[in-house]
Amino acid sequence: MILIGEISLQSKIALRAAERLRATYDNFDHVETWCSIQSILIAAGNVSKILWPKQKYKIRGEKLRQLLKVENDNPLSNRKFRNNFFEHYDERVEEYFQGNSQGAYIDLAMNPSLKSGLFNDSPLNTHRGYNSFNNSLVFRNEIFYLDEVLTALDKLLINCKSY
Repeated sequence: MILIGEISLQSKIALRAAERLRATYDNFDHVETWCSIQSILIAAGNVSKILWPKQKYKIRGEKLRQLLKVENDNPLSNRKFRNNFFEHYDERVEEYFQGNSQGAYIDLAMNPSLKSGLFNDSPLNTHRGYNSFNNSLVFRNEIFYLDEVLTALDKLLINCKSY
């Protein structure tokens, strides 16, 4: 029950952060935007770690997923974006500059374009970006849809209320 309570709390934190994120659309606040995104990703990551724990606790995770009706392909199982955006960002910066001598470094872009660069050449390499039009994150031209995670957390919260 303690872990179900924690899943419930983390889900509520993420969903509240999503409300704050939507509120930034009207009065653009760059810090609040990224604060809200970070809260969503970290809370979703915390839920993910409970439901898909280390090998040592694998059986506990399987039992919780079964109890809460969580499929293995649930969007919460993917921690890649949380890790890239905030958790291991320092490593991603190091790796980028070790293998790339390009001086351009686009970070924390708002509504970044994934289309070609200025002269229809290679795409702009946005390291971290947020697209408010479809509520998605971009990390080096990969896209992650926040709505998928928020929907999964909302369903999970409903299932937690049964216990």
